[in-house]
Amino acid sequence: MRIILFTALAAVIAACAGQAARQPVDLLDDRTGMTVSVLPRPIEFVERGLIQSGKRASFAYLGPIEWDSMGDIVDGLWLHVAPGTDQQVGDIRASRAVTLVLDDGPLVLAPIDPPKLGREPYAPLVSWGQTAYFGLSKEALARVAASSRVVLQFRGAGDADVQFEAGANVHATFLDYMKSRGISAD
Repeated sequence: MRIILFTALAAVIAACAGQAARQPVDLLDDRTGMTVSVLPRPIEFVERGLIQSGKRASFAYLGPIEWDSMGDIVDGLWLHVAPGTDQQVGDIRASRAVTLVLDDGPLVLAPIDPPKLGREPYAPLVSWGQTAYFGLSKEALARVAASSRVVLQFRGAGDADVQFEAGANVHATFLDYMKSRGISAD
């Protein structure tokens, strides 16, 4: 009986912890007075098809972000790429360099200049990586949330595209994020 009770309690705690990791955190930027909403941790993506020995995997990290300046709300995405193999991604800040491949088709991301804050909303994971911000409309956010699979596709340093897949459930994370921000998925 104790084992059953312990197992049930562990399952409830794990479910709550998983849910909490997807709930956004509101940060007040002391320098600008802007409220910034982010996930506690960005979503991790790993380079697709990397099975070669002796190579370090490349990772990408994606996080939704909301900048609120006295009711003037702007949504976007923060993206950080940490290369680890011979196949490098090109400049992620270049026009049409990053695409989200969703269930209903590709979504090309447009780079933006984020507001100048006192601190970054998400911390870069490695010093040699690239970080960029992208604009994201509420409709595009809903498309990401509705997609059962999300692939990040980057223009490679050569002609080939480099793709990354999420290890976490991006669909559930974005749905929870939208709900917490009061954004309808319709």
